[in-house]
Amino acid sequence: MNSLIITLQQQGQGGGSMWIWMIAILVIMWILMLRPQRKKEKEEQKFRSGLKKGDRVIFSGGIYGKVHSVDEHTVEVEVSNGTVLTVEKAMIQPAPEAKNEEKK
Repeated sequence: MNSLIITLQQQGQGGGSMWIWMIAILVIMWILMLRPQRKKEKEEQKFRSGLKKGDRVIFSGGIYGKVHSVDEHTVEVEVSNGTVLTVEKAMIQPAPEAKNEEKK
């Protein structure tokens, strides 16, 4: 009978450490995965809110262009001489050559 009580007490103590490990794993996952993703989203939002005429951009589909005009939710992008497309701001990213110029 005494050995059964001791065994049950030991199992009860192990359950608390399981919760500590679960919380530790969630915190580590948040640090390694979610924080960098949120940082990237903030940088993209900052880029989109700072768009101005003449910026070089790339669409999510891979089309390069130059910003012609900017509205609240849309951007007009010139993709070739005289060809202007209206696209949603969320579909635009900085062109790779523009990223390299910012680093210099």
